[in-house]
Amino acid sequence: MRDANGNLLQDGDTIMTIKDLKVKGVSKDLKQGTKVKNIRLVNGDHNIDCKIAGFGAMALKSEFVKKI
Repeated sequence: MRDANGNLLQDGDTIMTIKDLKVKGVSKDLKQGTKVKNIRLVNGDHNIDCKIAGFGAMALKSEFVKKI
């Protein structure tokens, strides 16, 4: 899997969101620049499983994140 900039992602990487993302079932959005540590790559529509403080477990698409 590759991030929005074309960098190769691996399990355990730290990523950052590149735009505000709407979260289903929650009144607030996931803001641009949110750091996510220790990701896990999965196959499917959403390629990244992670836990985000204040939101809990979440699935993200790799096209909306960049590796840091």
